Amino acid sequence: MPDFTSIERVRRRADYQRIYDRGAKVHGKLLTLFTLDNELNVGRLGIAATRKIGGAVSRNRAKRLIREVFRHNKLAPGFDVVVVPRRELLDASLTAIEAEFRSVLDRSLRRSRPAGRRG
Repeated sequence: MPDFTSIERVRRRADYQRIYDRGAKVHGKLLTLFTLDNELNVGRLGIAATRKIGGAVSRNRAKRLIREVFRHNKLAPGFDVVVVPRRELLDASLTAIEAEFRSVLDRSLRRSRPAGRRG
């Protein structure tokens, strides 16, 4: 099972704010993604589970599901990804969340990549 190391986490508030301000924002049915180039050779994940989702148990479940999807789909090396889950994510299967994550991430990376870096 692939690990989710501390290098792969967005931790600082300043990093979150930079991603929100400068990153590409794409909405999906289950989540919203912000992506921004991070000048590293590893993709980093941040999760912003707000109280709109529900109580602590619901927010923690949403975060666990997103981390699991990220562990198995490390598709964004060189990018910071911040996921904002929606309440509908809690009722979806892991397969549906994974498909949504891949789809929204692909759309987001197409928006945020400069024309010279496509590949």
